[in-house]
Amino acid sequence: MANLFVLAAEAAEAAEHGAAHAAPEAFGLGPVTWVALAMTVLILVAIWKKVPAMITSGLDNNIAEIRKQLDEAKALRAEAEALRQEYADKIAGAEKDAAAMIEHAKSEADAIVAKAEVDTKALIKRREKMAEDKIAAAERGAIAELRAKAANAAASAARQLIAANHNAKADKSLVDEAIGGI
Repeated sequence: MANLFVLAAEAAEAAEHGAAHAAPEAFGLGPVTWVALAMTVLILVAIWKKVPAMITSGLDNNIAEIRKQLDEAKALRAEAEALRQEYADKIAGAEKDAAAMIEHAKSEADAIVAKAEVDTKALIKRREKMAEDKIAAAERGAIAELRAKAANAAASAARQLIAANHNAKADKSLVDEAIGGI
């Protein structure tokens, strides 16, 4: 880097003094001519070795590969669209099935409720009948018990009346009357 500064300083000094700068040349040709000649040789060698054809075939291969990938992408897209449509149809079918299931469940629930109401009414009627039968049996039992008590009370009262009002004389007239009735 120090050499670069030295060269720059010498060039500035030479420019100040008006010294002419010597142009580089080789075999009497300037740098621009050598560059042009090298480029011409390079282009001729590239043409001779068929480099443009290789570049073109490489690009063609890349284009073919890209087309192949695009075709695969189109096929994948079409397949994805078909799958999406299939699943959309399945979802729609599932929604219809779910609606039908819900409707069926509602009708079954309504039928169960109606049956429960009928069964409940029948159970209530059976229970009412059983209660009425129990009440009637209790009434019959109470009436029978009341009659038995009344009969016992009447028999007891009759015994007491007979014991108090009937003596041997009254018995004799009753026996004679009974014999006379035979």
